[in-house]
Amino acid sequence: MGDLISTHLDEARREVITARTGELMGEFGRLYEQQYAVALFNKMRFDLEGGGGPQNQLLHRKVPLKNKSIFSGALFQYLEENKKWRNRFLFIPDSYNINYYENKQAHDRGLHPKGTINCAGYRVLTSMEEYLELLNTSLPGVKAKVGSSSFLKCATQFPLILWHPYARHYYFYVVTEKEQQKWSAVFQDCVRHTNNGLSEECKVQTPAFTDAVRLYRQAHGHYGTWDMMCGTPPQILANLVMETLLPEMRDLITPKLKGKMHERQRNWMLISDAVYGLVQSQTQAQYEAVVQSCEAGRPPLETTIRTDMDQIITSKEHVTSKIRALVLPKAEKLLKVSIQPYISSILDALMEPTSRGFFEVKDLFFRELVDMSKNLLNDGNKEKLGEHMDKISMLAFHPVKMQSCYEKVETLSLEGLQQRFDVSSPSVFVQRAQILMREQMDDAVYTFEQLLHKSLEGQEQEDLSKTIQGCQDRVIKKFDYDSSTVRKKFFREALLQIFIPYMLKQLSPSCSAELPSFQELIFEDFSRFILVENIFEEVVLHTVMKDIMLAVKEAAVQRRHNLYRDSIVLTDSDPNLLLLGENPPIDWAEEYGGGQEEVDGENTGDPEVQKRRRVKQVVSMIQIEGNASVLPNESSLEVPAVDDIPEEGTEVRSDTSLSQKSEKQVSNGTKEDVKKNAVDDKPPTNRSVLKEEESTTERSLQGTEIKSAIDCAIQEIEKAVQEEEHEARTQKTAESSSLKEETAAEDVKPTSSCEEGARINPADTNKDTTSSTEKPSDSPVLEVEAVTSSEQQENHITASTQESHTENPIAPSQHDNSGFQSPTNEAAEEEQQGGKKECNDSETGDDTGKGEIAHMDHQ
Repeated sequence: MGDLISTHLDEARREVITARTGELMGEFGRLYEQQYAVALFNKMRFDLEGGGGPQNQLLHRKVPLKNKSIFSGALFQYLEENKKWRNRFLFIPDSYNINYYENKQAHDRGLHPKGTINCAGYRVLTSMEEYLELLNTSLPGVKAKVGSSSFLKCATQFPLILWHPYARHYYFYVVTEKEQQKWSAVFQDCVRHTNNGLSEECKVQTPAFTDAVRLYRQAHGHYGTWDMMCGTPPQILANLVMETLLPEMRDLITPKLKGKMHERQRNWMLISDAVYGLVQSQTQAQYEAVVQSCEAGRPPLETTIRTDMDQIITSKEHVTSKIRALVLPKAEKLLKVSIQPYISSILDALMEPTSRGFFEVKDLFFRELVDMSKNLLNDGNKEKLGEHMDKISMLAFHPVKMQSCYEKVETLSLEGLQQRFDVSSPSVFVQRAQILMREQMDDAVYTFEQLLHKSLEGQEQEDLSKTIQGCQDRVIKKFDYDSSTVRKKFFREALLQIFIPYMLKQLSPSCSAELPSFQELIFEDFSRFILVENIFEEVVLHTVMKDIMLAVKEAAVQRRHNLYRDSIVLTDSDPNLLLLGENPPIDWAEEYGGGQEEVDGENTGDPEVQKRRRVKQVVSMIQIEGNASVLPNESSLEVPAVDDIPEEGTEVRSDTSLSQKSEKQVSNGTKEDVKKNAVDDKPPTNRSVLKEEESTTERSLQGTEIKSAIDCAIQEIEKAVQEEEHEARTQKTAESSSLKEETAAEDVKPTSSCEEGARINPADTNKDTTSSTEKPSDSPVLEVEAVTSSEQQENHITASTQESHTENPIAPSQHDNSGFQSPTNEAAEEEQQGGKKECNDSETGDDTGKGEIAHMDHQ
């Protein structure tokens, strides 16, 4: 791979990359310095005048993932170096970067990871067909087919692929569909979080950066939303460079690529990743230099703003009035013709899936609290409460549980906007809505934690459920108000992102030529804080903002989406709750003793290793909920040994083969052998995990053996009943034929026990069959009762007749009892017992002829 990169990225091409990056960063640096002064002025003016918007009712957690990790587990990864699949242990910390290790032991020892994946700009794919469609767009004219490439071969039908338009791709696979769904949810959460790389806490740097990027793209004719506006500022700048550099490098390099179709695609992907890494390193260094330069010049700017704040505001208002007189007539005409007819329809398309997503967040929060209350009713103590609250505290950052909420918003569709309003895809709005949903969930959980903790001080144990219900009702009401405020703000921002670029693109050709003349109206001392381009955009924004506000207000009046009216403003409605927000975070496990786990070697060894082991994990294990049994080599639980890792061309063991193997062990070996085999396939792990697996396996085996024994007993009883019915019908037929041949004197003789049983038994048999059909055989309690009654009747038969017991020990009880109830006199007992032997012989497998002969001999 090194020879490939060095061959196609020689010194001349590296100089081209450096030159293109330097040109963009030079222009961006000039725009950033201008927007930095404007953003600083707006921030200081906002601090002075205040906002005046609605106040949030829920508390906000400052550091939500302190001492937390998101997930860790193992799955198979494809390695580009040797073109083979290897099992890797993945650990996702609170930064949402994916670290992969050789195995779990390497992570526990604190070794450096084999690699780290920053998921910004990636897409999570779960099918090879979808990946190949995207791969075909990288090299025009080169098309790949499924199965035509060796490095695209996957051992199972459950791949997980991280695709990026510029960086390298990562290939994983798992063995079950459940694992694929849950790993996909974890990866999507990593992408969602890393895409949101611009901190909202930076009130100066973030607005300056976004405005500079937007103005740069508009200067080059790119209006509208941009999908690659994701990640940290250096990553966004690298994406901006690659947007124009990649086609140029592709035209230079692809004609010289040799080999088969899949080899050229693979080589181009590696070259693109090398170019992207080189560009990103340069943009990071140059961006840091620009930021440091602006921060160094910030103190004199702040002094000027504080001194001349009023004069700057007056000068800006004067210039704004002049520009408004020029732009307003054209903007209103454009607004009336091209914007107003589409506001309501676009707003409905945004509100439907977004509101469903927020409703699902509320329902999920409610369900979790209800489940906790039900569990505490049975075993209600503060230790159990601490265990449940320790899990609920991280509910917002549980990607598997929150996936149902995120899926509601993914149905958002803005058909027709791509061509008319230059909206590339709705993914920008979907990810923003999902981030807001996660923040609202965390605010609700954090508020509930503080209220419950305050209420539990000095509270008796019997009032626990009532306390939880009261705190839950308070949080739900506050959630409804805050979610309404957040959604209305999101709708306004989304409509502005759709309409403003379109209006600027339509108005710029006619207005941009006259804008420089207004620069003369600005004093030179204030020219750094007042820019004509920014004022032009503000005028356009205020023009369309009135219609957007009116549309959102009308939607709130309809009450279809549970939005509060703008007239309903709650300010300081719960001052005591705001004071709770200043309290330190609550460690439920430590304070109430729940959720504590002993770790081997916790008191010895490296302190850093102990610290990593004590870090709690949001998602404990990928496992089918409600199923305590875990496969021995399930990738999310343990890392299999190196010998179990399939090479290229080998076949990975499926879940079916594993289950068959475990069934053979249950039938042929003991429970200890099964547990030993299940543990031998896995490397050593914590004692608590091994004990839990052994106990789970033992319980499942015991349940299997008991159920198998009951099923066998029921089958034997049913088989005996069927044979009895058959023999009864045969005996009845033989009896009727023999009675016709006998004389009237022979009819006076006493009836044998076998004949009496044959006449009585069919009704009893039918009755038993009916009762057996009414009771399901799969119920363990009923099966045990049936077996017990059968054993009691067998004991009764044994006590009555020893000889009959030796001949037919498992004969049905109804037939045996009927034989002892029908004798007519005591003188015929010996003959009756002899006939009983003959009848039992016929019941144990003799054919119909033997039964007739025995009957004739007895008579």
